[in-house]
Amino acid sequence: MESGHEVGARIAKARKLRGATLRDIATAAGVSPSFLSQLERGLTNASVASLRKIASALGVPVADLLETHPRHTHGVLRAEHRPSTPLSSGSEKFVVAQPPVQHVEIYVGRFQVGGATGQDPYIHGTSQEFLIVLTGKVLLELGEHTYVMGPHDSIEYLSSVPHRVQNIGTTVAEVMWVTSPPTTSSTPVPSAVDSQPVETNPHESEDLA
Repeated sequence: MESGHEVGARIAKARKLRGATLRDIATAAGVSPSFLSQLERGLTNASVASLRKIASALGVPVADLLETHPRHTHGVLRAEHRPSTPLSSGSEKFVVAQPPVQHVEIYVGRFQVGGATGQDPYIHGTSQEFLIVLTGKVLLELGEHTYVMGPHDSIEYLSSVPHRVQNIGTTVAEVMWVTSPPTTSSTPVPSAVDSQPVETNPHESEDLA
């Protein structure tokens, strides 16, 4: 049977890998930060119901908090079952990577015509991020620069540089973000460039160098 110390250590590890604070997870799980702190240090135990809520807040199966040897995979994540988050009108972000993946986060963004990540660019942590265009034509605002990108184009940048993606094509666009290490929150930054770009060839992207 698992000890409170082992369960608490797994909770603490999962929380820190996500860059979340005690308050972040406690609030999402509906428990107090002091209770969660004691649980992580093995000073108290949690009911199965509480563990389920904490696991949900961490985005992991409750079994991963209880078993000594977590599985190396949780099987295929079907497209229709991917957790999603609205970005702005006409845009949606889907989770692609799931536990036990720990040191990288992967999302797919789907943008209707004119859709974007938001009205303004945003930043999130100081991680290395890759953007890959899967389908369609998008405009990437990155700091003071703009890049028009088409299918299979990719770019790398720091997540601390203000960035924004907008579909400037005539069909639905999909992109993939790969970020390492994972980040937990984003901060909007007022745009420094015109959000209405001049149409250019999708493969004539500005050279990063």
